Amino acid sequence: MMNDPKEEKLNAVVSDSACENSGAELTDDSEEALRNAREGILTKEQHELIEKLDKESSTRTFENPLFAKAFYWACIAVSVYHFVTSYFGTPVVLKHRSLHVAMMLVLGFALYPLSKRSSMKKVEWHDWVLIALSVSLPVYVWFAYDGIISRAGNPNTTDLVMATILVLLVLESARRITGWALTSLGIVFILYGLYGRGMPGIFGHRGYTWLQLSNHFFANTEGIYGSSVSVAASYIFLFILFGAVMGKSGMGSFFNDFAMALAGHTKGGPAKVSVIASGLLGSINGSAVANVVTTGAFTIPLMKKTGYSKEFAGAVEASASVGGQLLPPVMGAAAFIMAENLGIRYSVIIVHAAIPALLYYLGIIIQVQLRAGKNGLMGLPREQLPVAGHVLKDKGHLLIPIGVLLYFLLFSGRTVIFSAVVTIIATIVIACLKKSTRMNFKDICDAFADGAKATVPVAIACACVGIIIGVTSKTGFGLTMANAIISLGSQNLLFTLVFSMITCMILGMGVPSIPAYIITASIAAPALVKLGIPAIAAHMFSFYYAMFANLTPPVALAAFAAAGLSGGDPMRTGFASVKLAIAGFIVPYMFIYSPQLLLIDTSFMEGLRVAAGACVGVFMIASAVEGYLFVPINPLLRVVAAIGALCLIDSGVYTDLIGLGVLILLLSVQLFLARHRRNLA
Repeated sequence: MMNDPKEEKLNAVVSDSACENSGAELTDDSEEALRNAREGILTKEQHELIEKLDKESSTRTFENPLFAKAFYWACIAVSVYHFVTSYFGTPVVLKHRSLHVAMMLVLGFALYPLSKRSSMKKVEWHDWVLIALSVSLPVYVWFAYDGIISRAGNPNTTDLVMATILVLLVLESARRITGWALTSLGIVFILYGLYGRGMPGIFGHRGYTWLQLSNHFFANTEGIYGSSVSVAASYIFLFILFGAVMGKSGMGSFFNDFAMALAGHTKGGPAKVSVIASGLLGSINGSAVANVVTTGAFTIPLMKKTGYSKEFAGAVEASASVGGQLLPPVMGAAAFIMAENLGIRYSVIIVHAAIPALLYYLGIIIQVQLRAGKNGLMGLPREQLPVAGHVLKDKGHLLIPIGVLLYFLLFSGRTVIFSAVVTIIATIVIACLKKSTRMNFKDICDAFADGAKATVPVAIACACVGIIIGVTSKTGFGLTMANAIISLGSQNLLFTLVFSMITCMILGMGVPSIPAYIITASIAAPALVKLGIPAIAAHMFSFYYAMFANLTPPVALAAFAAAGLSGGDPMRTGFASVKLAIAGFIVPYMFIYSPQLLLIDTSFMEGLRVAAGACVGVFMIASAVEGYLFVPINPLLRVVAAIGALCLIDSGVYTDLIGLGVLILLLSVQLFLARHRRNLA
């Protein structure tokens, strides 16, 4: 496709817009920059933007070639270990998890410097000390395993020392990798565990010594080596590796080209391209900020070229990228932890998540369409776009691994881990079918090395969350918070939902998406379950609002990254992102009041009816927010449309009839005014 004349014309179209951009936008040699952006290859400026906003991406580049090569092979060895043990079986639980955490700590201390003033070219002496201490942990667990188990609850001095080292190493690595937000939360929970005895009211507890707490973190599977690390060491690692392999096969450029072919010519086409490409990539990527920069480098200049404002262009990219974490089949890997927490199959999570995620994207697409109609924005000429048939012929076979994954997850009855291993192998084999996607041995090695490095932030975050969850389980803090939320809501479901939403969004600020979900699910979800909400709906509710912390000012990292690419104002981009994602903020209320949207205990026809009503509700919400349908909507009718949409949250027959009545009113008035305007013209 690279030599296709239509592609050359498309390059020229975007070249015109490149000179209008600033900051991290495509500036030098725009045609080459466009091709690189479509392939997911970032410029220096774009890398700097990611590193500025996403601390997880600010890693060292080793200047010593021998050390760089040794580190490269160490990363490959880590991936091979996880890949092989996933298929053939892992060592004993505590041994395996201690080894996994140690591997991630070693890679983390090598990749991430102590501070901004530290060297970005070499591992410094204090990093080597921390690496040596990290290695000592699994060595002790493996050789003293029987003693650790037999002394459970009655640790000796060596156990105490090793547990203290583990906690300090996890906190320091989390600080380096994710910043102070998650680390501070971990420290606050430790202090709560130590000194909570003196707290007034319902938050007081019996109090624990450091010996008791540290042993809880270290010597069992309810602390640092708990379920979150278990999921990171199995499901998450494998699916991040799957994403790395897919990336090396050219999946990113395929998503971009396919989205261009499908929607580039339609009204406001480039914005729809952004929504489709970001959603597809985000469903297997897991990092909202990285997704914004990877796809936004290509789509944001196109949106600005066709007339969208800088802030709106950035908001489209940010909201679509965050939504990728809500979209099956991978859902940013947080869904694996949800499955672990709920004790249900991951394939069931996929089914439950499908309709709400599609409603979220439907809301964005409708707003994009309405904004294009309101501002008279057109798409790109068809003759300047890739042809869908050509794109599918060139790289369409890359969809086969996703089909393989879905088959094994949904229909084979095999485990998620087996499904992931088979899919990774299938991806490598299927990519070989075409020269344009074929991976050589180095490409495969690069993917395995990239997979290990990309897992480090997630694994360390999960280990740090283990401290929080450990204190929560030890002190009963989760139950206390659930009772507090219910008390604030005065036993009223709506008020409890609102307070749960606020809690989730505050706890999610500045915290990576996976630990954000784990924390919010342990605190907010129990409150909803106590009010009779199905557990899957309560966890999905927490999941949605933890993800949206990436969009909501004042801490809106995905929106700020998009603003860096578009040249728009960061805060305005953040608020525009919230406006675009408004359907996503309402959809969780929909599936709480109408669990049929999650396909819980419902027939096909009932689920279809509720889904259709939800689609109508999303349509009216988008119309009310944009203030436009066929012609501008007056303020009173916008309010009526919003009320009609809210009536469709409850799946009752009467509320649905009210909502449909409002829809008929809205369409009638808009068609009449549009016809009147045409007659006057």
